[in-house]
Amino acid sequence: MTIDSQNLYRAETGPLVEQSEPLLSVENLNVEFVTSRGTLRAVEGVSYKVWPGEIVALVGESGCGKSVSSLAIMGLLPKPAGRVTAGRILFEGQNLLDLSDAQMREHRGRDVSMIFQEPMTSLNPVLTIGVQIMEPLLTHLNMTVQEARGRALELLRLVGITDPERRLNQYPHQFSGGMRQRVMIAIGLSCNPKLIIADEPTTALDVTIQAQILELMRDLSRQLNIALIIITHNLGIVARYADRVNVMYAGRQIEQARAGALFGRPLHPYTLSLLSSVPRLDQRRDHKLATIEGSPPNLLDPPLGCRFAPRCPFRIQQCNEEPPLVEVEPGCRSACWRSRELLRGDLALKPQPAIPDHDAAEEVDVAPHIVVRNLHKHFKVSSGGFLRSATSLVRAVDGVSFEIGPGETLGLVGESGCGKSTVGRILLGLEEPTEGDILFNGAPLPLGSRRSARDARRAIQVIFQDPYASLNPRMTIGQIIAEPLLVYRLEPNRAAAAARVTELLRHVGLFDYMSERYPHELSGGQRQRAGIARALAMQPDVIVCDEPVSALDVSIQGQIINLLEDLQQRLGLTYLFVAHDLAVVRHISTRVAVMYLGRIVEVAKRDELYANPQHPYTRALLDAAPIPDPAIEKSRKPRALTGELPSPLNQVPGCVFHTRCPLASAACREVVPELRELSPGHRAACIKV
Repeated sequence: MTIDSQNLYRAETGPLVEQSEPLLSVENLNVEFVTSRGTLRAVEGVSYKVWPGEIVALVGESGCGKSVSSLAIMGLLPKPAGRVTAGRILFEGQNLLDLSDAQMREHRGRDVSMIFQEPMTSLNPVLTIGVQIMEPLLTHLNMTVQEARGRALELLRLVGITDPERRLNQYPHQFSGGMRQRVMIAIGLSCNPKLIIADEPTTALDVTIQAQILELMRDLSRQLNIALIIITHNLGIVARYADRVNVMYAGRQIEQARAGALFGRPLHPYTLSLLSSVPRLDQRRDHKLATIEGSPPNLLDPPLGCRFAPRCPFRIQQCNEEPPLVEVEPGCRSACWRSRELLRGDLALKPQPAIPDHDAAEEVDVAPHIVVRNLHKHFKVSSGGFLRSATSLVRAVDGVSFEIGPGETLGLVGESGCGKSTVGRILLGLEEPTEGDILFNGAPLPLGSRRSARDARRAIQVIFQDPYASLNPRMTIGQIIAEPLLVYRLEPNRAAAAARVTELLRHVGLFDYMSERYPHELSGGQRQRAGIARALAMQPDVIVCDEPVSALDVSIQGQIINLLEDLQQRLGLTYLFVAHDLAVVRHISTRVAVMYLGRIVEVAKRDELYANPQHPYTRALLDAAPIPDPAIEKSRKPRALTGELPSPLNQVPGCVFHTRCPLASAACREVVPELRELSPGHRAACIKV
């Protein structure tokens, strides 16, 4: 396709306003929701523009209004509760708010399309992929079935799905997460839209698949001159892909700038605090993460003046008045009374306390808490029709060995399905290993009988990924924390248990009165703190942290990570930290083990592994992870790992990574490499190193 260079957005010089009108103009948008508790003002006074071929990011914490504003553009606000009360949404000069429902249905999908966060819930499970891609073509473009099928095949090839003829007849559950998201992109592109809104398009995906999807979306945006709005809380993604950024807080737009300017010199205290709270892949772990204490305001009864003032380190008396969003320097607007002081560099966040060096403890010759040797876990999976079935074997964990010393944090990273969570479940006694040995404090970990495992479960506790799903909604926080104290008779009576609950709540930074609240009455960060308090109630030696911060906002992540580090120092805890966020793992871990398809492919001390990765898979993970700095991202070559993670049902001969490895040779397809020591404490399973 030939692209008119006059209409292209150039990241260095900005949109060519003189030669091109904006494709989308959101002007003073206000959205309200009528609830049983009152009127919730979800979006207030939001304005921004998007030019053809431009990538604009909307960022902010959960509940700030970024997704609601996009639903208003699409005409998908839930009715009758949601309504636009003021403002205009101009698409090619036409106010979308003036269109009838029938006109919006014609417009939606044809001119503007949306890619939702979770592809499995967005795709119809009872319709084939082909039917779902062809539907908008038949509806909006009046194609014949043959023409629509040909276009569907073309779209699947465009988004990188191989063997499209066979894939068209398959159902969503037969696709991996990355492939389902590619199907959503294909549906979004089907009618050649002029604008695509991507709402957290890669949140549920692994870092390597995330890189593939975002590289694809950026390339298509540039090649086809499609405007792209990305809604995300991942600041690394914003730095790598966005041209301009709109920051939202509590329903309002508080900063607007080009990506380079916003990351290099933020002009609002919230943006500055947000950037400081993000762990970075390219920085050593020297200080604690900056945090934004407190929570966003209740939009049913928002405070007067600046809504960030109660959490702002630079607040002054004037913050009681609402600051307007004004231009501070060309192309950069901020809603803060002190933005010019930030521009001059007169304001800075307080330096964070230094973190004690964990590596010093490693030199002491002490016995490890946990020793895992040749651990295997296989699952039998039945498949086939109603009258016949076949049994396949899933090798979830296939010969894993590692040690964790007292007071150490071992980070276990890898893509979904690599077996890292299964390892954690075996340590917790929730799964029995097929083969292998686990020693806890020098003795075999009892996993067989319920009674023998009882004491081990006291010593090894868990913090789950979803703090809401892991807390009983019918029990108060106090009852949840007190229950194990009473079941295990760690306290003599309920009064003593209540006193211990109060002590534990203070340990994790919660107030005493929160013991009387139910989980739904706490914020996400407070719920995760309650989950940590429940784990601490058993006075454990080891805690398995299974993705403990992945469901939380960036600012809340920093609070929880700092809390885990503080508790480790005070109580001498040992962590197995299971995660897919490489920057978080670098910040909190002492050593890092990388898993792929049931096996550990590399293990080393934290800084050694990040500075000198030896296995091709580790290098691919680090290359795929974005860094929240546009200057660094522009200098990095796009090196997205190609291909999908093989199905665990199909055993891969030789090296498990050879099907995706850029260095694979014939020997890699035959030889299973062993973990061998390359330098003291650094081991990798690759015949090429």
